[in-house]
Amino acid sequence: MGKQDIELMAHLMRRAGFGASQAEIEERVEKGYEATIEDLLDTGDARWLGEFIVRRFDLEASGMINYPGSARRWLYRMVTSDAPLQEKMTLFWHGIFATGMPKVINGRVLSDQVDMFRRYGMGKFDRLLLELAKNPAMIVWLDNQDNHKDAINENWGRELLELFSMGVGNYSEEDIKECSRAFTGWTIGNTEYMMVRSARDSDWPYGRIDYFFEYREDDHDNGEKTFLGQTGNFNGEDIVNIICQQEATARFIARHMYHFFVADEPPVPAWPYTPPRDEDAIETLVQSYFDSGYDIVEMLRVLFNSDFFKAEEARYEKVKGPAEFAVGILRMTREFEMPNREMINRFRQINWMGQELNNPPSVEGWHQGVEWIDTGTLMERINFASEQLGDLDKPGVRDMVESIVADGGNGTRSELMVSRCLEQMGALSVSDDTREALLSIAEQAGDERQNVAQMLRLTAASKEFQRL
Repeated sequence: MGKQDIELMAHLMRRAGFGASQAEIEERVEKGYEATIEDLLDTGDARWLGEFIVRRFDLEASGMINYPGSARRWLYRMVTSDAPLQEKMTLFWHGIFATGMPKVINGRVLSDQVDMFRRYGMGKFDRLLLELAKNPAMIVWLDNQDNHKDAINENWGRELLELFSMGVGNYSEEDIKECSRAFTGWTIGNTEYMMVRSARDSDWPYGRIDYFFEYREDDHDNGEKTFLGQTGNFNGEDIVNIICQQEATARFIARHMYHFFVADEPPVPAWPYTPPRDEDAIETLVQSYFDSGYDIVEMLRVLFNSDFFKAEEARYEKVKGPAEFAVGILRMTREFEMPNREMINRFRQINWMGQELNNPPSVEGWHQGVEWIDTGTLMERINFASEQLGDLDKPGVRDMVESIVADGGNGTRSELMVSRCLEQMGALSVSDDTREALLSIAEQAGDERQNVAQMLRLTAASKEFQRL
């Protein structure tokens, strides 16, 4: 089992998941790189902690009336799922199709949207866009319940084209209007939100819990429309089909994937003026989009098997987002093998790092990459990692420490301890400066287990651990 194979597999598991233990990495290396990709892409039998256990031990995370409970439910799943790429893709779409608490209010509706991303986010892009258009959280977020055949509301139509599929410069203002006309009558029913706007609607007996999609034929504009050069009596389904045929859409999704999984791109508003970092990589993903009939899984398969993803210069080039940073640590520590109220604090700590799940700062989502880091959020990240990985009461930390202490091998004891520490932290490669700092702790006199716990804390505070 070569070092290069281990480092490549660790890279894949950081990007396509939330990292992996030394044992998992070695097991996957034995299985093979391409076979591991197929395992990650196959999410048909995903298992996690489970709704019933969460419901029993964290009632708010089950009822999800309030949005923090909804976000905690998702955190439990990210931390315990055996399908990490599925959760990573759910996080990916949440950052693009940004929908949040200030307008939607209802945690259950936000959680239903996250479940929708999980269900359709690794399928065909046209199906995902169609489900998004019918999603109650998105309808409320972008006011499509106020989009009527005699008075169109352009919010959904504009963001569908600008931020969700094609990007600025690939459509006209008239296309926005025609798109919006096609989505008239796509609304929600049986909700308090609708009741306050129309005396004929009632929320009884559901309150604001049971948001659901409703198509109202009598409120739909059945007139002829011209959209992106095509003319017909278009409904929303037709608009989605036309959008997905466009090369601009393929490039838009390809660039998002490259940004999330390979290397940082500038924020989306700069894309019309700034070319991609790797035009050939984008073209490869665009070709996969069309060859596969808009299949996201096939695009991911091509991406993870590509030379541009596997290249050594791509490693440790991306900054972990707060959620993926914290989830990776919590998977290591195994703090939540059972639900407990400490998840309330973990949710808050992720917020302090700069990412409040279910509450993105705008319709653009979060600006990622190095923008995750400032003096305040960096201290929150370091403190979180240090606190978690220095706690010998946590089963995952205790197991890592015992494994490192018990290990024999070649070289000096301190050098071996540092090497084993980096292996236990996910086959982490670090700079000479970081290694020297770890050696200084390993060489200290005192309790060996406490020294190892200190090494884990310092490793988690390193620049390498902050990166993917």
